[in-house]
This record gives sequence, C-alpha cells and structure tokens, in this order.
Amino acid sequence: MRSNIFKTINIKGYGKKYSGKVRDYYIFDGKRILITTDRISAFDVNLGYIPYKGAVLNLLSAFWFEKTKKIVANHMISVPDPNVMIVKDAKPISIEMVIRGYITGVTATSIWGSYEEGERIIYGIKFPEGLKKNQKLPTPVITPTTKAETGHDERLTEKEILQRRIIPPKLWEQMKKTALLLFEKGTEICSKAGIILVDTKYEFGLLDGKLILIDEIHTPDSSRFWVKDSYNKKFSKGLEPENFDKEFLRIWYADRGYKGEGKPPKMPESLQKGVANRYITIYEKITGKKFKRFKYPIEERIRKSLSGLK
Repeated sequence: MRSNIFKTINIKGYGKKYSGKVRDYYIFDGKRILITTDRISAFDVNLGYIPYKGAVLNLLSAFWFEKTKKIVANHMISVPDPNVMIVKDAKPISIEMVIRGYITGVTATSIWGSYEEGERIIYGIKFPEGLKKNQKLPTPVITPTTKAETGHDERLTEKEILQRRIIPPKLWEQMKKTALLLFEKGTEICSKAGIILVDTKYEFGLLDGKLILIDEIHTPDSSRFWVKDSYNKKFSKGLEPENFDKEFLRIWYADRGYKGEGKPPKMPESLQKGVANRYITIYEKITGKKFKRFKYPIEERIRKSLSGLK
C-alpha cells in the first residue's frame, strides 16, 4: 500500500513550490497550479496518506464548481490531470466559512464537543437545551474559523470578525449569504443521491475586488456526508449513521484517545483502504460517474499533463 500513494511533487520551470496541508501549488503566468496529493490531515495534523484521495478531491471539486458557478464565481480554469487544477490566482480571505446543518463531531472545533461539555453559546450562537448528538438543527448555522496553512484553526464569532475588522461588514454579509446558498444547493444535489450533507466549509478569495469561491467544495475532506436511510434508522437509537467522509478516520483516532495532541497512532493499511473506499464511493454517489482507478506512481503523468502550460 505504501507505494500506492502520492505524497508530493517537484516540477521544474514553474517557480517556487508552496505546500499546504493537502495541496502543493505553483504560481505561474498569473495562475495557480493546484496539485492535490494523497496527504490526509485531521485534528489539524497530517496523519498519513490515502490512495486516490487527491484525485477524488480534485475531480469532485471540479464537479461542484461547475454545479455552483451561477451562485458565485469560482477559481477553476481547467483540470488537465485527475490530481491537478489550474485556477485563477485570487487573494485568499483568512476566514473559513463552516456551515453546520446538524450538531455532531469529535474535534475540538465541533459544536457537539462543546455542547456535550455544557456550553450553550458556541461560536456566539445560542443553542437550546436537550439536543442530541447528530440531531438536525432548525436552520443551518455558520461557525467561522481562522484559516491556518499549518497548525490549528481557531474559532471566530461574527462579533469578533467585525470588531477586529478582519474583513469589512459588507463583505462578511456577502460571504454569509453566498455560503448559505451553496449549502442549500449542495444539500439539494446530495439528497437526490440519498446522501445528507451534514456540514461543510467554504473558502473565499478576492479577484479584482470581487468575491470568488476557492480551494475545494463539498468533498469528503471538507464535508460530512451521511447515508440518508442509515441516518433515519439509527438516529433514534443513538447509533452513528453510515458515513462517507473523513469522520471515519477521525473516529478511529478518537477511539484510541488521539485528538491532535502528541504523537498519533500509526495508520494501519486496513484504515487506509477503508477511507479510500469511502472517498471513492461518495464521489460516485454524488456525480453518478464511475471513478477511474489508476496505477501509481503518478508523478510523471502529472508532469506530462502540465507540459502544455509553458
């Protein structure tokens, strides 16, 4: 399994290489070359690698960018390779727009973790008494965080965003409205596939002064997906619904006492395969397309795919 992963890549002739948690990128000819690797992070820690993960994220994002472009412009220009997207070089806004339709989660930034400990005002939002884990909220809520390239994201409230003047009030209102419309569209398309879009995050940037959607959208890295039938059967019994996202991995680590502090347990091959299968399955369920598995290594394939840019 170790050979069936894509860790990183160096490409000559495109300038300096930058690396985020999952993506490597180059800024070339006024554009960004985003290369999505198989790296996987949870609890804001890089935990290892999942086969085909990079391609799933890249291709699923391309699907969603096309489906939501009438709501807000996005940065996608082309997809020359399953792991590569050429995008517009927008200036990122340092706020992640996290939208939650249900109260759940096992991370430090999850609202369920805080609620279970007795908090009722979370991210500046008042939650009622008596909620159960995985319960649907009356309306989706926006729980923003800082955007960290490395290390931990931090919670924000609307009041903090405005008081600290992180962004202007008018831009904040536009981001809120747009995020809710994107979540509504995602919920609608997922529902038709028998999937619940539980929560997700959106990242925005500015291009020529206008708001634009960047990074990725409605992927198993940035979203939680539950099987609708499974949720309907299991919620009343207090059981976890079948999921097709990174929560499968988070729960595995949390069950072993790891939530981002100290050295993580080693990821077994069975977990790698399990996560890979879930990522591929959710891609196929949402898009209605068969995911084309490929042979590793893929570095030379990527280099050939990018050769036409020069």
